[in-house]
Amino acid sequence: MPRKRNPAAPLAASLLAKSVRPGFGLTSVDEYRDGASHHHSDELAVEEPLQIMLGRRALAVTMRTPGHDLDLVTGFLFTEGIIVSFAEILDIAHSMQGTPAQQENTVRVRLKQSSGRESSTTRYFAASSSCGICGKASIDTIRRLGIRKLADKFAVSPALLCELPERMHAAQTIFAHTGGLHAAALFNVQGELLVLREDIGRHNAVDKIIGWALRHNAVPLRDHILIVSGRGGFEIVQKAITAGIPVIASVSAPSTLAVQLAREFGATLIGFLRGGRFVVYSRPERIAAL
Repeated sequence: MPRKRNPAAPLAASLLAKSVRPGFGLTSVDEYRDGASHHHSDELAVEEPLQIMLGRRALAVTMRTPGHDLDLVTGFLFTEGIIVSFAEILDIAHSMQGTPAQQENTVRVRLKQSSGRESSTTRYFAASSSCGICGKASIDTIRRLGIRKLADKFAVSPALLCELPERMHAAQTIFAHTGGLHAAALFNVQGELLVLREDIGRHNAVDKIIGWALRHNAVPLRDHILIVSGRGGFEIVQKAITAGIPVIASVSAPSTLAVQLAREFGATLIGFLRGGRFVVYSRPERIAAL
C-alpha cells in the first residue's frame, strides 16, 4: 500500500539548513528505491554567491561553495591579472558590514598601492557555478596579461599520471557525502597530493588552489600537475597557465579553445584521464616514454 504523503513534505523539502560542516546543506527528501518510497534527510553541496569588493568597488560576483573564500579571491585576482603576487594585497577579509549572511558572502580586498591594473579592470564580472567568471572573449585577452610560455624541464610517467585521479577522488570529503561537487588537486612530480579544493564550480576550485599557492609563495608552480574533475575548459587552462603549471589533466574532454590555448603557451593538456587511459592534446614530450 503506498505511503500517504505528509502535506508539509513539499515545504520541508524546499527548506535547506546549513549543517555544522562547511560546504554541506541538509534537506528533507523522498527517495524511491526497489518499489518503495522513503522519506529521509540528505546532504547537498552548498551554493551561494560571493561578492568580491576591490576597495569600495564591486568587482565580481561568483557562485561558489563556501570555504577557503580568501584563497578563492586571491587566486581570482591573480588569474585575472589584477595582482602579480600576494605581497600586493594590503588587506583581505570577509566584510564586517551588513547581515551575517552578507558578511559571510562578501570579501573585501585592499591593495597596497595602485598599479593601474585594478583601475583598468572596468568590467563587472558575473558568474554562475558552471561557467566561471564570464567575460574573456578570446586568447588575445590572455596575451595582454603578458603570460610567458611554460618551462620545458618537466616530465611525469604515464603510470604515475594514471594513479592521480584516484588519489584526488579519495580526498574529496564533501563529494563523498553529496556527490555534487567538482574538485581540483595539485600534485608534485612524485605524485604527492599537496592541496585539494572542492567547489560547485571547478574554476573556483582551481582559484582556491592558486590562492593557496600564492599565500605560500609557491607561484610559479613549475614542477606541478593540476588534475580537475569534469572537462578541461578554456578558463581552467588559462588559470593554470597563469600560475605556471606545465601539466593540466581532466577526467573528461577539453574544449577546442582550451587546446588552442595550451598549444600556444606550451602546456601539456590531457583529457579522459581515467581507468588507466588518457589522451594528450598538446606537448606530449612531458609524458615520459611517449
